[in-house]
This record gives sequence, C-alpha cells and structure tokens, in this order.
Amino acid sequence: MNKVDNFIGGVWVKPSADKYTDNHNPANGELLASVADSDSLDVVYAVQAAKKALPKWSGLTLNDRSEYLLKIADKLESIFEELVKTESNDVGKPLWLSKSVDIPRAIESFRYFSNLALQEKAAEWAEKSTHQKVYRSAVGVCALITPWNLPLYLLCCKIAPALIMGNTVICKPSELTPMTAALFAQATKDIGLPEGVINIIFGKGEAVGETLVKHPAVSLVSFTGSSETGAIILKNAADKITKVSLELGGKNPNIILADADIDLAVDKSIKAAFLNSGQICLCGSRLFISEKVYDQFMEKFIAKAKELIVGDPINKKTFMGPVISLNHKNSILKDLEQIKKDNGDVLCIDDSLNKGNYLSPYIVTDLTDCSELWQKEIFGPVVLVRSFKYNHEAVKWANTSPYGLSASIFSADVEKAQKMALKLDVGTVWINTWGERDARVPFGGTKMSGLGREGGIDSLNFFSERKLVFTSAEV
Repeated sequence: MNKVDNFIGGVWVKPSADKYTDNHNPANGELLASVADSDSLDVVYAVQAAKKALPKWSGLTLNDRSEYLLKIADKLESIFEELVKTESNDVGKPLWLSKSVDIPRAIESFRYFSNLALQEKAAEWAEKSTHQKVYRSAVGVCALITPWNLPLYLLCCKIAPALIMGNTVICKPSELTPMTAALFAQATKDIGLPEGVINIIFGKGEAVGETLVKHPAVSLVSFTGSSETGAIILKNAADKITKVSLELGGKNPNIILADADIDLAVDKSIKAAFLNSGQICLCGSRLFISEKVYDQFMEKFIAKAKELIVGDPINKKTFMGPVISLNHKNSILKDLEQIKKDNGDVLCIDDSLNKGNYLSPYIVTDLTDCSELWQKEIFGPVVLVRSFKYNHEAVKWANTSPYGLSASIFSADVEKAQKMALKLDVGTVWINTWGERDARVPFGGTKMSGLGREGGIDSLNFFSERKLVFTSAEV
C-alpha cells in the first residue's frame, strides 16, 4: 500500500500528527493509497517554506521562471500515461476523458502561461513632460484550493500563472482525489524546481483549508469548489483583505430555440447533462425547450440517453463512470426523492445501473415551479426539463437562479442567439455548443457562482500586483 505524505519545501514530509486516511477508487473500491490527513501545524510549516522561497523565486527573471514552467510541462508529458490512469482511478472518470481533456489541459497550462507572460508587455505612455509605466510584481504566498472533479487540470491552471508571476504557492487538493497532485509534486522535484516554490498539503478543508486562508502570511486565495465553501473562504479572508478569486457552483441552463438544429442540440445537451457523471460545475442541468420542438427534442434526447454506456472507466466505450463516493450518491438520490415529492416526473434510464457508486442518467419533467430543486446544484447525472412558449420566458427562467456560471443557446439565427446571450446573467454563454474552453479568455461566474475572473490575461492580473511609476520631466 502506498503512502502519500505532504510536499513541503521540496521534500516529502509526514503529517505532524502522523494521521492518514485511506483513498479508494470509486469505481471498484480498490485501496489506492493512505494519504496524509494534515492539521494546522502542517499548514504553518508549508507557509514558512513558501515564504522563505519567495524572495529568490520572485527575484528570478521572467525568462528564468518561464524555463521552469516549460520543464514542468515536458516532465508531465513524459509521464502522461501514468497521469491519465491515475486520474481515472482516483476520480472514477472514463479513461478517454482523462486522456483527451484533463491531462492535456493541465500540461498545456504551463506552456500557455509561460508564453503569455513573455509576450505581455507592460503598459507604457510617454508625452513631452511625463512618462508613465506599469510594472508587475508578485503578490506573495498564494493559497490554491481545488476540487475533486477535475483535480490536476484545475490545480495546474492556477499554479502556472501564479508561478510565472513570481509567487510561491501552497496547494490544497481535495482529500477525495489526491493522487495526481502527488505525482505532480514529484515531477516538480525531478526537474529541480527550487525548494518551497510549490508546496502541497493533503487533508480536509476544516483543518487545512481554513488555517491556510486565515494565515497572515498568505496574500492571495484562489478557490474552485462549492458556493457554500466559497462563502466561508470569503468571510475568513475578509479580516486581512486578502485577494480572493472564487469559481463556484452552477445550475446552468441549456436553451433550445424553435429553429435549432435538433440533432446538434441533443448531442451537446447530452454531454452537458451527463459528462463526468454530471459532476462538472458547467454542466447544463436545466433544459429549456421551445414548445414547438419539445416533443421532437425529448424523443431524441431520451433515446440518446439510453445509448449511454455507464460502467468501468477503463472501457473505451464508457461514457459515465461512478460518482465520486457513496455519500455523494446518497445525496443525489435524496434530491431525487424530493423531486418526486414536488410532483416531478423522474425518468431513470436504467435502474439496474444503480450499484455501488454508479448512477443511471436521470431526466426530470413536470417539476413544480416552486421546487427548490430548480435552484439547487445537484452535481450528478440529473437534468431538469421544461418547455417555453416565448423566448423571453426562457431568459426569465434561466435567470431565476442564485447561480450565474454558464449557459448554452441553440439556434440557427446566431445574431438572435447573441442578443439573447447578453440578457443572461452568467459569466459564459455558448452558442450552438457546450463546454468549449479556451485558456485565453476570462472564466468565472456571477451571483453565487463566483467572484472575479481567471484565464488568460485575467490570470496574470490576478496573480500579480501592478504598480504605476509616473515620472515628470519638470525639475
């Protein structure tokens, strides 16, 4: 049995209380490793290491830091297959999904931000009597807290811009999916990254995350996870006026207009509802369909859902693996029972699939408007469906949510869809697609879906302080 310790100051360190928790493969229950169950003292050690490394790391040239990022990318590329298999085993997601999305995006984060930082020029203005220039500097020690659904990808898309801007980091991965973070830590050690630049602490949020956010030497917090935890982090960071970015939950609408390409809309809506077993903050968990095409769409949507293969993540044909844990499965089933009490018609595609941590896709219709499940993020393979008569009704219902992360619109009239997109209270709108991500563009949400933006130049801005130097020619 493997043991995973904390990675502090460039070395593997046992948790101070010598406590570990077992980490299991959600697909088959296999014990993957015994992982450090850290406490506040471990966080203190990590902060000390990050603080000690900060002057030297931030003092390197941008070119030097860029070279380190490229070395990390190359090293991760060299262990690509191991990362793919480990991510699939740890999360229970299909192997093909880890191979085509999670791991490639994680690696590309380092190459992209290395290149972007070198290309980005400091703003500069010169006139006859004055000269103005904006300089960037590191923020300091950064706390990076990531969830279990996209473990390595979300970790790397925070680490890369943080490092290129000269910060040192303390990473707190989810205690449910620690394995690729451990491989990543060893990869940075192997390429000779200076000690203390990256530190990784394993453990629960109450003991590790809270201490990390409250620590006076932590200057920035980047968090991806639930809205409830995000609210706690924001409160804990408020006393120090800590710089915070929060990417939180979603109850995202997919809107199908009467002139939509139905086959395209069905294909993308199936992925939006059920990819990664519905465990993505961007999942299109609410379907609003024009009544003119409702029957046609639903016939094809249900038929497509019945074709989905739910099972062993190693199988190349598997579309849905298990949900992350039995506790999470039971939470989803509890929400489905509440939906039934609220008069929703619950279609379970195949009851026989509901074994272990596995769940069938669920399609819910006729749910009463006053049900709180229209507002709650279920975070599983459950999609709620309703029809609309007028397009403005779809916009109204889409916006009737405490969340505002993303939305999709399907229509042959792109100009009409773009006008509708501007009326939706969300951070991202896809037209005639779903889930496309580009490292260059800002990402984040409104309302309970988050605070701030990361991605592209927004990440460089967030992970740096900008200073204006104004020089007058007058003596």
